Amino acid sequence: MPALFEKEALKAQAIAARSYVLSKRINTNQSLKITSTINDQVFLTTEELKEKWSNNYFSYYNKVKDCVKSTSNLVLKQNGKIVRSYYFSMSNGYTQDSELVFGEKNFTSVESKWESEKIKNFLVSTKIKKEDFLAKLDLSNKNFIINNINRTKTNHVDIIEINNVKFNGIEFRKIFNLRSTDFTIKESENDIIIRTKGYGHGVGMSQYGANEMAKLGYNYKEILTHYYNNTEIANI
Repeated sequence: MPALFEKEALKAQAIAARSYVLSKRINTNQSLKITSTINDQVFLTTEELKEKWSNNYFSYYNKVKDCVKSTSNLVLKQNGKIVRSYYFSMSNGYTQDSELVFGEKNFTSVESKWESEKIKNFLVSTKIKKEDFLAKLDLSNKNFIINNINRTKTNHVDIIEINNVKFNGIEFRKIFNLRSTDFTIKESENDIIIRTKGYGHGVGMSQYGANEMAKLGYNYKEILTHYYNNTEIANI
């Protein structure tokens, strides 16, 4: 989450990140091994932060540190256990059911009405050469026909059928490294244009949504209980 975000959003992020990490150790009794990848928690070293933040390093560092310390020992729990609190960059207006994306029944979809086109890169278009597009899908047929698109109740693509071959929306997103599974496809003479809305897997807390909520006066508890339904904020 960008350090320039509102403090209440950063507090919510601190609790979500802490819960995500500790859920791996406490709920599975495994040793805590966290890598700086999307498989765990993407983080930067002190030196990397100094390079990234430059002259703002001390103000940003102290701001984030204060948000972490002020929520010390707080986590999200569900049925008495620390919950795997997924989060992502920005929604398309709704979050996703965790069962649809990760096969876990922790969270159901909620509305996230605070994101819109006023946020940079909320809508992004990607242009791909038609032959490259078909090759990546392993479709030898030079024709391009969208037979059908099935969407979830949150407008994310569940199944897309192209040239009579079906693809899962999540799989399709990975193949083309798309920003989200809420996308539309248009064909031009030589290209395929894919337009995405939002950014990320869509499960749990939307970081940009949290920041917009904080701007409106919501506190971190209200942010967390909105995005992580059927959970409570409690001590470790």
